Amino acid sequence: MTDSVLIGGAAGSLVTQALAMSNRHGLVAGATGTGKTVTLQILAEGFARAGVPVFAVDVKGDLSGIATAGKPHKEIDRRLSLISIPDYAQRGLPTMFWDIYGAQGHPVRTTISEVGPLILTNLLELNDTQSGILFAAFKIADDQGLLLLDLKDLRSLLTWMNDNAKDLRGEYGNISSASIGAIQRALLVLEEQGADRFFGEPALDLRDFMRTDFSGLGVVSLLDATRLLREAPRVYAAFLLWLLSELFEDLPEVGDAPKPKLVLFFDEAHLLFEGAPKSLLDKIEQVVRLIRSKGVGVYFVTQSPLDLPDDVLGQLGLKIEHALRAFTPKDRKVIKAVAESFRANPDLDVETVLTELERGEALVSTLDAKGAPTPVARTLIRPPESRIGPLDGAERLDIMGRSPVAGRYDETVDRESAYEKLMQRAEQRAMDERAAAEAEARAKQEAREAAPARRSNRQGIGEAMLKSAARAVGSSLGRKFVRGILGSLLK
Repeated sequence: MTDSVLIGGAAGSLVTQALAMSNRHGLVAGATGTGKTVTLQILAEGFARAGVPVFAVDVKGDLSGIATAGKPHKEIDRRLSLISIPDYAQRGLPTMFWDIYGAQGHPVRTTISEVGPLILTNLLELNDTQSGILFAAFKIADDQGLLLLDLKDLRSLLTWMNDNAKDLRGEYGNISSASIGAIQRALLVLEEQGADRFFGEPALDLRDFMRTDFSGLGVVSLLDATRLLREAPRVYAAFLLWLLSELFEDLPEVGDAPKPKLVLFFDEAHLLFEGAPKSLLDKIEQVVRLIRSKGVGVYFVTQSPLDLPDDVLGQLGLKIEHALRAFTPKDRKVIKAVAESFRANPDLDVETVLTELERGEALVSTLDAKGAPTPVARTLIRPPESRIGPLDGAERLDIMGRSPVAGRYDETVDRESAYEKLMQRAEQRAMDERAAAEAEARAKQEAREAAPARRSNRQGIGEAMLKSAARAVGSSLGRKFVRGILGSLLK
């Protein structure tokens, strides 16, 4: 093990990054085809050999070769002749493969509740009104004791909110059907992109990204993002934001440790910031600024440093800048701005060199033992010890089969959550309504059946009264008739 990471050689000396300064974050930038991926690979190798677990995004599949030993090549021999590298040997590193879609690695999942409304608002591209409804949904879920684990949980909660909007308005504000409908449509689009695979259980245990093997080497965790970036770039950004937030919230403070507990490499880093609302940008900047005290180093990989906000750039200690192209006036302005961001080197015209760098060369500035940036140096990046280029399918499957988490995340678990509870409520409500309707129907039927009896009873009483009256009348008349006849005879 060592106390630094070897980057390359410059002017006859080695350029290294001190492990103690590696939680101060970093940047690898440069135009397409200038060697950023190999630079990312040699940094990951250096950290892993020093016993630091590594998480990296593999946007093209090329990084998977880090799991096996490299092959002899004349360009490697040339670089070794120019850079004196002690103990260079072609070898691979312990590697775990991950994939949100579950095809090229172990599935990666988290829950809707863990992602939270802020990141989800950005993922769904909601406006302020719709964002307010989503925040209200999370508050209602907490108040109602409803777990939000997957997309169907959130959809069912939104439907329930729409059905009960009048009752909820007093406590949670106006809940409009139009906003609920817009969020539901955005969720359907997200689901069609395959994002439903990202939300659910078993959720990822972040400790699985922080492993070392039996020999003390840091395990490299590679997230395959080849399909993810093509089909759902916002899901990719949401995953990275969630990962940063969870590490920040869960890890204890470590202060100035001799080496990081974990380093993260975020390729296509501009996707983290494009279109993000200010509230989310503030959250990212805060996490990047403070997460170093948790022992986590974050390394952004992108084409131009200007893809990152100034507040984030100001937090980056290591800067590795590959060649930039000056085809337009705008390009020249970018080059000038990048050149001015380095600590000056009187022996180097940085602005000119930026356009002259060959593939595998970079301008590098690290942090010294006191945390100050070193003067920028034109550096030849060292060759990797692992394979340059991807593994084939059989090699990947073999490594996945021997993984310490093999089988742990493969099967989806669907436990009782908001969807099931709201379905139970709906069923109970339907049963109650059916029971009430049946009771009302019985009451009406009984009333209908009782009506003829009452009419019959009323008729019987009337007839009796008439008959009695008739008898009374008949008896009086009879008596008068008899008395009349007898009276006549007697006279």
